[in-house]
Amino acid sequence: MGTDFADDPVGWLARKAAAYGLTTLLAHADDGVIWGRRDGKRLALSSNAFPEISPPLRAVTLQQARLFGEEAELLLWRDGDNQWCARLLDDNGTEQQGWCFDEPQLQWGDHAEAEKDGFTLVADGQEGLRHAVPLPADGIPFDLQESWHPLRLGVRHYLERDEDGSLIIAQGRLTGLWAEGREEGSDE
Repeated sequence: MGTDFADDPVGWLARKAAAYGLTTLLAHADDGVIWGRRDGKRLALSSNAFPEISPPLRAVTLQQARLFGEEAELLLWRDGDNQWCARLLDDNGTEQQGWCFDEPQLQWGDHAEAEKDGFTLVADGQEGLRHAVPLPADGIPFDLQESWHPLRLGVRHYLERDEDGSLIIAQGRLTGLWAEGREEGSDE
């Protein structure tokens, strides 16, 4: 990945997002969570919309980053020697396309606090957990009467057979971020 990434991680990720058709960024850093979305040739970041909640995206504090879309994910992480590694997992290049399943994972956030530049600052209950997701507030159906967590993060799990012939999850990737409404009579 070289010094190109270390010197300008946002620019590097924006170029990769455009090259591979990836739309969403989820990054974990020493100092917090950073969400992003591709906006043309640039990457819009939660740290620009809500700098008091979301830290800037810097290579020096970044632990891992997932740049993803419906068809692929680019995962960046540091190895045991603190060197950057990357892998692209693309559905079009996956041999076991039929051997996978999708799982929607609940994300924290049961109400919106603010919206700016296409990011919604969401918080959860009394704990004060907050993050700024790249979704408009009017598209997130919060239920303020009951604790409802409408945000979902899609995960695709890829399966393979182990040495005993059992199916195991071999790897996974993120596929999308969305909000869904509560179904009548359903519990979380």
